[in-house]
Amino acid sequence: MLLITLIIGLAGAYLLASMLLTYLVHQIPRRPVVNPPDWGRVTDTTVRTVGGKRLEVWRIEPEGASRGTVLLAHGWGRNRDRMVDRARMFGGWGYTTVIHSARDHGRSSRCRWMQAVKFAEDIEAVMDWIGEPVILYGHSAGAGGAIIAASRNGHRIDLLFLEACYAYTKASLLSLYTWFNPIFGRCFGRLVLFWMDLMYGGRMDDVSPARLAPHIAMPVLLIHGEKDRRFPLAYALTLKQRFAEGQAELFVAEGADHSASSLKPGYREAVEGFLERNNF
Repeated sequence: MLLITLIIGLAGAYLLASMLLTYLVHQIPRRPVVNPPDWGRVTDTTVRTVGGKRLEVWRIEPEGASRGTVLLAHGWGRNRDRMVDRARMFGGWGYTTVIHSARDHGRSSRCRWMQAVKFAEDIEAVMDWIGEPVILYGHSAGAGGAIIAASRNGHRIDLLFLEACYAYTKASLLSLYTWFNPIFGRCFGRLVLFWMDLMYGGRMDDVSPARLAPHIAMPVLLIHGEKDRRFPLAYALTLKQRFAEGQAELFVAEGADHSASSLKPGYREAVEGFLERNNF
């Protein structure tokens, strides 16, 4: 009897610990940076999103006539400032750039249980505010949100850039957790994903980029670091195969980790070449 009680107690403690960890992985870490735009005509404003929440947004207009609008979405734990260097590149080519902080990031409204679908909702809210078709660029979790938004708003997105994206949500998060801490990943990762899937209504993998790719119509450029340990390069190769033949291109940044592809030789040329091949 004592043994049974002990087993039940340990099982209950394990379940409670997994629930706490599920909450924590949604809340931490937050690593905002400070890097305001330093070109063009900058509008610093807020945009309303789901549930009456607000997003902090920069809109940066080029000095001359605009060639179009590029909307950039940051990754997990970051903020709009994280995408400024990428936006500056597009601004130098004459594009209007729009950058927002997702809910629960930067100074946007707080929101519990952020995940890719909510990143997509925020992207869609900013697209509504822009009011015209955009070139959409997402990094990491922002890329996951971007492809969800693209699958639901194909007529409003001309080109899609996915940097450091994953392929299948559950497998990628389990890999991420194990990379972050092997003990956490192996002991708690699968149960954390179980609780998260309940929050998705059992449809967590339905919004995986690899599942959505066949339903995307616009041209896509995948950008991935050769040495990315959070989402290994194999994920990008898998994702590329899920698009229609010839629809998606892949630029592999030699020696880059998860966040440094934009700093590596060939990145700027890959982005500019993709724009030119698609008449932008």
